[in-house]
Amino acid sequence: GINAEYMGLMSVLAACLKTMANAERRGKRQVIVRPSSKVIIRFLRVMQKHGYIGDFEIVDNHRGGKIVINLNGRLNKTGVISPRYFVPLSSIEKWVTNILPSRQFGFIVLTTSRGIMDHEEARRKPLMVSTEKTLQCENVGGKILGFFY
Repeated sequence: GINAEYMGLMSVLAACLKTMANAERRGKRQVIVRPSSKVIIRFLRVMQKHGYIGDFEIVDNHRGGKIVINLNGRLNKTGVISPRYFVPLSSIEKWVTNILPSRQFGFIVLTTSRGIMDHEEARRKPLMVSTEKTLQCENVGGKILGFFY
């Protein structure tokens, strides 16, 4: 069912992030994670955008694929948040304070109706919601996937 699929996705992401964190701690410049998944790739893109990892390459070998990730020494800690809570943006600050060591660095990654993004991008992207009479501007909430700093 959908829940088992969800758990599968989460454990694949969790394993990927754990592998990366271990490699980073051992001073490795490169790490290979498998299998590849859309969620992992989007999570990595968020990390890359903020300079926490270097380039990565998706190698499709028809067995679930693998990803070769170049590390740059900037990743201190990363992981999934489980269970995946739905967080309205109004209460994201509380999560930021609880999960990240400082408001100055690190990101929480959310899966939203607008895709996978970090908490700052989610805060910046108001969602236009049209009700019958008015066009309202709402910030998007999402389920917390994980974090990195």
